[in-house]
Amino acid sequence: MSLREGDPEEIGGYPLEARLGSGGMGTVFLARTASGRPVAIKLIHRQFADDEEFRIRFRQEVAAARRVSGAFTAAVIDADPEATHPWMATTYIEGHTLAQRIAKHGPIGGAELRTLSIGLTEALRDIHRAGVVHRDLKPSNVVLSPEGPRVIDFGISRAADQQTLTMTGRVIGTPPFMSPEQLQAPRGVGPRSDVFSLGTLLVYAATGQGPFDADSPYMTAYQVVHEPPSLGSVPGALRGVVEPCLAKDPKDRPSADELLVRLRDLPTDLGAAAVEGAARPTCETDTQHHLAGEDTPTPTASPPKSASPPKSASATGSRSGNRRRLRPVLAAAVAVAAIGAGVALMRTDDPGGAGGEGDKGRTVAATGSPLPGGFQPWRKQVRGGREDIPDELRCEARGDALFCGGGGVVAARLRISDGSRVWTEKSPGVPVQGMHLVGVTEDTVLGYRFAAEGTPGGDATEVVAVDAEKGEELWSVRSGAQSTAVTGRTQDAVVSGSLVMTVDASNGRFEARQAHSGRVLWRAPFPAASECAPLSAGRRLYAVCAPRAEVEAGEVRHSAVHEIGRGSGRFGKGVPVVGPVQPVGSVDGDVVLLRQRVKGPEFLGYEGVARVDTDARKVSYAPLPSVYEGTPGMAGGTVYLTGRTGLVHALDPGTGKLKWSRQTGLEGASGPVAAGGTLYFSSASGRVAALRERGGAKLWVTDPRADGVSGEMNASPRVTVAGRAAIVTGAENTVFAFDTAKPPESE
Repeated sequence: MSLREGDPEEIGGYPLEARLGSGGMGTVFLARTASGRPVAIKLIHRQFADDEEFRIRFRQEVAAARRVSGAFTAAVIDADPEATHPWMATTYIEGHTLAQRIAKHGPIGGAELRTLSIGLTEALRDIHRAGVVHRDLKPSNVVLSPEGPRVIDFGISRAADQQTLTMTGRVIGTPPFMSPEQLQAPRGVGPRSDVFSLGTLLVYAATGQGPFDADSPYMTAYQVVHEPPSLGSVPGALRGVVEPCLAKDPKDRPSADELLVRLRDLPTDLGAAAVEGAARPTCETDTQHHLAGEDTPTPTASPPKSASPPKSASATGSRSGNRRRLRPVLAAAVAVAAIGAGVALMRTDDPGGAGGEGDKGRTVAATGSPLPGGFQPWRKQVRGGREDIPDELRCEARGDALFCGGGGVVAARLRISDGSRVWTEKSPGVPVQGMHLVGVTEDTVLGYRFAAEGTPGGDATEVVAVDAEKGEELWSVRSGAQSTAVTGRTQDAVVSGSLVMTVDASNGRFEARQAHSGRVLWRAPFPAASECAPLSAGRRLYAVCAPRAEVEAGEVRHSAVHEIGRGSGRFGKGVPVVGPVQPVGSVDGDVVLLRQRVKGPEFLGYEGVARVDTDARKVSYAPLPSVYEGTPGMAGGTVYLTGRTGLVHALDPGTGKLKWSRQTGLEGASGPVAAGGTLYFSSASGRVAALRERGGAKLWVTDPRADGVSGEMNASPRVTVAGRAAIVTGAENTVFAFDTAKPPESE
C-alpha cells in the first residue's frame, strides 16, 4: 500500500517506497538500499519511544534477530534501537505467511507438508544454536518464500541465558501456539517451549486447526495446559512425530535436532488431513499479519479474501436515530409478556438422531471440556447500587474468575466454582438499557457507571477501570452517548487486548487508553461533519461513521467503515456502505453488517448482509431470503437472527443464504454463544436453549430461572461458557451456572 500523509520519506538514510503494514508496536515500510535491494524497515510507534520497557524489548529483538540471521530467518541489514524513533531494517522476504496460505488454500499435505515441517525445524534448530528462544512461533510469523519457510519477528524472543522483562508481569504470546509453561511461568521458558509451539504449528499446517482450539483464547489456554491435543485429523506418519512435541512436561519433548532426525525419516508423501470443508481461521487471522510486536506484521501483501458474494440491488431507507439511550423504564414499554414457570424440559426434535440420548428424553450438549475445579451448580443475585431498578448483567469468564457488570453494578468478581462473591463495585445511577460490561483484560475490568439523579451531569456515563484482583477503582473517564444513533447498538467503548477505546464526552473523537494505567495512547478526531461508533474485531479496531446531519435527523442512509490504526489512532480511508446498517460481527477479517429495511421511522427488519473489506476497500452485498425481524448475533462465521417468539435463522454472511431455521421456544432470546459445537441462546427469564451448531438440531431447553420479561430487541448474549459450565444471566441481576451435560430439570 502507498505511503500515507505523515509517513516519513526516509528512515536511517533508506528512502521509503510503501507502507507494508502496521501493528501494536510499530509500522513496517518497504525501502531500498543504495544498490536497489529491497528491505523491510520496522519503525517503532512514537508513543513507545519514551517507554523504557519497549526500548528494552526492541533492543532485545534487534540483538536476537542479529544472532539468528541465516538461511531460515530475515537477516538484519541495519538498525538503530537508540534513535529518537527506533528502527530496524531486515531483508524483504517475498511470499505469503502460513496463516494466509491456509486461509486461502486450506491444509497442506503430501510432500509439501514434509518439506515445510523439515524447513521449520531446521530454522528452529538454527535459532536455538544461536542461543535464542523465539517464544512466538505462530502461522503469521512464518513466511513461505520461494526458497523455503522463513521465521520472522523476534519481538518477544530472548537469549537463552537472559531473564524476561520483569516490569510487565504479563504473559505475551498467542494462546493456540503457546506452551503450557509459557502460560504458567513465562520467565522460565526454554528451547523446548519453541518445540511445543512448532508441534502446534505443524498440526495447524496439516489440518487448518490447532490441536487445542476452543471458542475463546481463555479456553484455548486452559486446554493447552490441561487437556490432551486433538490429533485425529493429522496424517498418521506425522502424528507420531508431532505428539511428543506436545507433551506437557518440557523434559518429555524432543530437541529441535532430535525432531529433525525423526522428520527426515518420514515418507515423502505424508498424505492429506482428514478434515471437513475449508480451514477454520484461528485468532491469527485477525491481526492481518502486519509486523509490529504483538500484532506481528510481515513484509507481505494483505491476506487474500474470499470471493465476493453477488451484489443485491442497492437499498436505502431511514432509521429512527434517537441519540439518547433508552432507560429501563422505557425498556419496559417494549416488553411483551412476563414468563411464568412450569414449562417442562423440552425433548430434542430428532430423538436418537442427533448423536445423543434422544430415547431418554434429551440430548446433552457435546462440549468434551471438563468442569472447572470444584464446580457445583449455583444461583446468585448480584446486588448493585440501585436495587429499586434492577437490570440484567453480562459476564465474562477468565480462568477461575467470573467478571460481571450491568445495571447498578460497574463490575463484580465471582468464583466460577460456586458463585461466591470476591468483590463488587457499584453504580449509583439509573442504568441504561443494553449497557453492561465493557470488557476484561488480563488485569483490568472495564464497566459503566451512571451518575445519580439530581447530581450535576446526572445523565452522564463513565467508563470505569477496576483492578481485576483487588476490585479497586483505577481510573474513570466520561463517555459519549451516540453509538445507538449511528449503528443501532449501545456500545460507546470497546476493549481490544490491553487497550480500551472510548467515545469522548464531547462525541467528537475516540480516545485510546492503556486499560490498567489509564494512560492515554492517542486521541483521534472524527472525520469532518461525522459521528462515529467504535467496533472491535480481534486485534483490529474499526469505526462506523455517518453524516452528522443524517444522525441528527434520525435517518442514517450513508455510513462508512474505517479501520483505526491500533498504535496511532489514524483513521483509514472509509469504505462507504449504502442503506441503514447494523454491525453484527466479523469473518475472515471483514466487518459484517446487516442491512435494515425501514419505512419512515419504522424498522421493518433485516433484508440483506454487507461484508466490508477495509484492506481492499470494497463492500459486497447479498440479499437475505426474506425480511427477518429479531435480535442479531454471530458465531463461528454464521449470522443468527432470533425472533421475539424464539425462531432462530442461521444465515451465511457471504451469500445471505439460509442455512437452517429452528424454533427454540424462548421469547426474546439473545445469543448465540458457541462452544464445543453447541449454540446457546437465553432469555431474560433465564431460560436456555442448546442447539447443535451444524444443522440446528435442538438438544434441550430449560425452565425459567428469573422473574424476567421478554421482547427486548438487540440484547447481547446472556450466556458465558467456561469448560463444560454455562453461566447465565437473567433479569434482576440474577446469575446462575450449571453443567451443560446435565442441564436443570423441571422443578
